[in-house]
Amino acid sequence: MKQAFLVFLGGGIGSCLRYLISKSLNPVFSNFFLGTFLVNLIGCFLIGIILGYAMKGSLLSQSHVLLLATGFCGGFTTFSAFAFENHNLIRMGDYLNLSLYTLGSIIISIAAVFLGIWISKNL
Repeated sequence: MKQAFLVFLGGGIGSCLRYLISKSLNPVFSNFFLGTFLVNLIGCFLIGIILGYAMKGSLLSQSHVLLLATGFCGGFTTFSAFAFENHNLIRMGDYLNLSLYTLGSIIISIAAVFLGIWISKNL
């Protein structure tokens, strides 16, 4: 139960911060979501630092990883987890699954948005 609370707490903070950044920066350019773009970059950078320190040894506990990586970065942006999973596939040299996962995630996710919009408008 403690683990779920840590993820909940970190996720709530990350989600609120993502909202504030996106709300303030997305209107800057009409066709480029600057806030979302920066949140994704920052989230990926942070999850790299957090998980890098966690892999180093005893610098971060499992509770810290749950709060910061799973919770905060996951709430701040799910793109950070996606990027880390791709990093693992590259590190393992699994380029077939890397290609399938990356392209499939992007293409199918965009298609799912279109499908969801179509369903909500037509049913």
